[in-house]
Parts: sequence; C-alpha cells; structure tokens
Amino acid sequence: MLERTRTAERYARGFAAAVVAVATLLLAANAGPARAVEPPELRGVQFAAEGGGGAPWGCP
Repeated sequence: MLERTRTAERYARGFAAAVVAVATLLLAANAGPARAVEPPELRGVQFAAEGGGGAPWGCP
C-alpha cells in the first residue's frame, strides 16, 4: 500500500515544478533569432520626406 505524503512535501514539489516551468518558458522565449544591429541600407530609393516625390527611377 502506498504511504501518504506530508502536505509540506507536496507543496514543496509543486513549488519546485512551478520554478522549473517558469525557467523553461523564459528560456524558450529568449531562444528566437537574433535581431539585426542596424537596418539594411536602401540604395536608390528617395523618400518623400527627403525631397523625392516620384518613383525611385526618376519618373514623376
């Protein structure tokens, strides 16, 4: 027959399981791809805020 566990022991196991679950979720959330340090450079494109108004190839 199984022996009955103490209440404090059950709470300790539950708390330890919760700590492991939170640590696992934090590790999984931080395991994504790294972000780029700087945005990619756009060549040949002039935005309206910079004085351009038409298409990037010079047509109005």
